[in-house]
Amino acid sequence: MDTPLEKEWAGLPPDWKSRLSFIPEEPWFKNLAAFLDGELAAGKRVFPPEGSWLRALREVPYDSVRVLILGQDPYHGAGQAMGIAFAVPNELKPKPPSLVNIFKEISSDTGKAPDPGGSDLSGWLAQGVLLLNTVLTVREGEPLSHRDLGWEKLTDQVLSVLNERSEPVVFVLWGAPAQKKRALLTNPSHLVLEAPHPSPLSSYRGFFGCRHFTKANEFLSSQGEPAIEWSRSTVSLQSGNRPL
Repeated sequence: MDTPLEKEWAGLPPDWKSRLSFIPEEPWFKNLAAFLDGELAAGKRVFPPEGSWLRALREVPYDSVRVLILGQDPYHGAGQAMGIAFAVPNELKPKPPSLVNIFKEISSDTGKAPDPGGSDLSGWLAQGVLLLNTVLTVREGEPLSHRDLGWEKLTDQVLSVLNERSEPVVFVLWGAPAQKKRALLTNPSHLVLEAPHPSPLSSYRGFFGCRHFTKANEFLSSQGEPAIEWSRSTVSLQSGNRPL
């Protein structure tokens, strides 16, 4: 019987699955799948919930990616992680400090503040912003508990296939784990931006004032691409659609 990760992989959209077709046969992928299966069998709470581990790739097709924001690992508190880096359900209160800091920087950088209740970031997904972490699962209450188990190899491959694209992509690397992937991004057609993670521990070391949101838009505009409306952080609050 397939493990939960293998079942989720089978449900990936064809555009991602075809470019990453070799991954399910890799020993590290099989080991990762077995580890996650063991976590669940042992009664460990894993976030995001089973079925949302690869959600970021399901939400933004390969050809639609215009910006990739790469973080660290998912939120480790109940009811927070959704499988979309930095996003939490709109109804969640209080909002995680990292997301609060991201919204502060958007307001300072662009002059337009996102609706603080629009935390599912569905509005960014709809504009081609892929929100990914370097590690895609975590054990409840234990940050970085699932690092060095194989996820980093998967996210390496995601960056590598996007690096091969001729169409421009902005790669935004926040925090040391994300910045370790800088060497994968060799295509001069793209823009790479780096800053400390927006968490309270590091936001004042250079995240605030990085101006990544306007820099991304300036680059996209220079390539004939429409800018990202960073203040439109959710679709559901502004159009009445069902939240993600």
